[in-house]
Amino acid sequence: MRISVIGKTALACALAMGLNGAAGAVTVVKMSHIGPANVENNVVHYFVKEFASRIAERTQGNVTFELYPDEQLGSEEQRMELMMKDGLNQPVADVSSFAAMGTVLPELYPSSVPFMFNGYEAAHVFFDESEYWANLKKLFRERTGCVLIEAVEEGGFLAFTNSKREIRSPADFPGLKFRGMDEGQVAIFKAFGASGTPIPWGELYMALKTGVVDGQMNPAFYVLLGSLPEVQKYMTLANIQYSDQFLVMNGDLFDSFTDEERAVILEAAKEANRLTRARIEAEDSQQVEKCRRLGMQVYAPTSAEMEQFRSVGQPAYIEWLKSKVPAEWLEAALRDAKAANEKAAAK
Repeated sequence: MRISVIGKTALACALAMGLNGAAGAVTVVKMSHIGPANVENNVVHYFVKEFASRIAERTQGNVTFELYPDEQLGSEEQRMELMMKDGLNQPVADVSSFAAMGTVLPELYPSSVPFMFNGYEAAHVFFDESEYWANLKKLFRERTGCVLIEAVEEGGFLAFTNSKREIRSPADFPGLKFRGMDEGQVAIFKAFGASGTPIPWGELYMALKTGVVDGQMNPAFYVLLGSLPEVQKYMTLANIQYSDQFLVMNGDLFDSFTDEERAVILEAAKEANRLTRARIEAEDSQQVEKCRRLGMQVYAPTSAEMEQFRSVGQPAYIEWLKSKVPAEWLEAALRDAKAANEKAAAK
């Protein structure tokens, strides 16, 4: 079901201004994302609701976002293709994952090198302030004609889950089959001696239930969202990768807004992301505990065990990246991540 974030009063106001021509025509943007239309269980939906409501209010209804959750506008790849078309005839925006972004912007992958950030604050510094991120936004616009607005925090750091055995070190992986969200995750599993297979999110539950794969990696939030405790027994809190998606919009559409409207959109995205970050970080431990209550055995690796994961998984991922992106992008991401860790530690 399509969900509108604009109320009756704002809609009437917007229509009136559009008809009178006093404030320009009303622009209605189709905003898509994965997952259900549930602010309690889907933090991405929470983000887009907060984002869209601010824009409708601050533009007096001249710019509104209609929400299309659960991939109603097509698969991630299809939505990316739609966004790269004429945005004035088909005004669209999306919250896209690495699975879609990586097909057009492989230079994004260095931002997901495993075990790169020491914590949330370091990741925030990296995605809010780094030179790497600013240059990546420019490249995305040049290559696709679309605008990369914000890296949206979508859950805690990724954890390993599986149905076979507890994982405490890389030595526990051989013989297991894992779902990888993208080629980079598949490379990590292979480095640990397991096999990795790309499987869309919508097919993951059945793949785990039928034994097509034994495990996957996601933050506790997504483990609960996908009802994975029903088909997964073990969880390892290895803080593998920062979990994020990406708010993107057709460039022609973005340029068609007034300077004031563009400023509203950018600020609304930052505000919604700040709220989303605060919520996720407050709820992460609660979600892990809920997984435990639902029957999962949860293990937190020691510092020495974390170093084992890092020493094996990070070089393998970096080696995979070398065949995908120019060296300067990888070097810039690693340099800026190091600086972000240092800045976060000094706060």
